[in-house]
Amino acid sequence: MKGNKTVVKRKTYKFRLYIAGDTMNSVQARTNLHALCTTYLEGQYEIEVVDVFREQKRALEDGIFMTPTLLKLSPTMGKVVGTLSNAQSVLMALGIDTDKP
Repeated sequence: MKGNKTVVKRKTYKFRLYIAGDTMNSVQARTNLHALCTTYLEGQYEIEVVDVFREQKRALEDGIFMTPTLLKLSPTMGKVVGTLSNAQSVLMALGIDTDKP
């Protein structure tokens, strides 16, 4: 008799970070987002970075008027504006539970 395998599918968090080139705030936001993801969401995240200097039309179509802006696209939507320097506040604002069973 073959054993039953239980497959637990982990959530994949999808983020889109809007930045303005290599400005100090943009660099900080990228660094902080990567640190947050590697610390709390290891292997469970995808990050897309959009530079509004290069993709102005897309940013306007997406309703982005300030940078840096982070959108959480899935599993639910969320939005945070700023350098993402306070990890706990960012996690709370995006509804990401870091408690592990």
